[in-house]
Amino acid sequence: MLVEFRVENFRSLRQEQVLSLVASKDKTLQDTHTVSTGLKAAPRLLHSAVIYGSNASGKSNLIKAMQYMRGVVAESATVIQPGQAFAVQPFRLDDQSAREPTAFEVTCIIDGVRYQYGFSMTTERIVSEHLLVYKAFKPQRWFERHYDEQAGKDVYEFGSGLKGPKNLWEGATRPNALFLSMAVQLNSDALRPLFDWFVNGLVIFNEQAQLNPQVSIQMLKQAEGRRQICDFLSAADMSISDIEVVTRKVPGQAVHFDLASGKTELRNEEVEEHQLRFSHVTEQGQAVFDLMDESNGTRNLLFLAGPVLDILGKGLTLIIDELDTSLHTLLVRELVRLFHRPEVNTGGAQLIFTTHDTSLLDAPDLFRRDQIWFVEKDLDQASKLVSLSEFSPRKNEALERGYLIGRYGGIPLLDHTLGLHD
Repeated sequence: MLVEFRVENFRSLRQEQVLSLVASKDKTLQDTHTVSTGLKAAPRLLHSAVIYGSNASGKSNLIKAMQYMRGVVAESATVIQPGQAFAVQPFRLDDQSAREPTAFEVTCIIDGVRYQYGFSMTTERIVSEHLLVYKAFKPQRWFERHYDEQAGKDVYEFGSGLKGPKNLWEGATRPNALFLSMAVQLNSDALRPLFDWFVNGLVIFNEQAQLNPQVSIQMLKQAEGRRQICDFLSAADMSISDIEVVTRKVPGQAVHFDLASGKTELRNEEVEEHQLRFSHVTEQGQAVFDLMDESNGTRNLLFLAGPVLDILGKGLTLIIDELDTSLHTLLVRELVRLFHRPEVNTGGAQLIFTTHDTSLLDAPDLFRRDQIWFVEKDLDQASKLVSLSEFSPRKNEALERGYLIGRYGGIPLLDHTLGLHD
């Protein structure tokens, strides 16, 4: 599970910003909205968090920061080439920040062990990297790396907790690659769980990583998967009783690479096409519809159903930017509640999402105070992330009204004279 994410000097996030999933001592909805970790430092973690902010406030940049960190971990040792520059963007509205490194840090719990891992980087290289592992209350520093400008090289310090050929991994790590990523490529069993958490345990959907319908379609082709998805849609108060996948061969083209000539060519061949048929049953009758006959909300929920069910079953962390653009507010509520139902969320899965839907703030028993966050920009156009808990709202306070009148920040400052000038 994700415990905490920190980012500094990334796009509009100039100063260090911290998103914490550590539950407060508030007992409200504790049994459903939080999970016990067995750790003293973070006794309970939240199952979900929602982030509000006006357009261009920087809330999407927070999601992109997580996505960028994940991408560097996943690809720096394999996809990034020697000497290749990173596309990282620091805060550029002041000269000093534009010259400073960008920093990321994640704290997560994997199989009962707390990992605290982070790195800083410029467009040219990794500047620093560190990993603390809490196998007991006292942390073990498994490795620390920093770039010595005078010597022109990376300096490493290793702890006894990290086992394996550390000097070999160090020698193989390029300036523009993470030690974590390179060590895992060279078969570090000790670092593999953390690497796998980034690559497989962190699922992010935004404008740069769209939902893939094939996940749900493949589930629908199996009897158990079809039942789970239909139950999922029924829980959202839809009248769909069954979904049939009709697969047929149609003419198409495929790209082939010829190893001998080094050339690619397009070949005409048959490809599989999947057609979905939805059976609706009501008290008045029943009918079968094609996918395009269904509403956008139904299609979006269907394509989200497969990944969400997989995430709930495996206990992963799901991060979605602007969830309300694809789902009706009532569907968003039901989706959030799935993560709060212990009988459904048996693996400690988490949901983090951004939204403009203020009606969720006052939805009965949907969120605790420590699950709600706001992003706003200051006069320097730097984004700041603040938890609702910092405002100490009363138990029965009307949160939606408070947010809309600017009590917690995160709303646009509108020019009411807009449109009245020549």
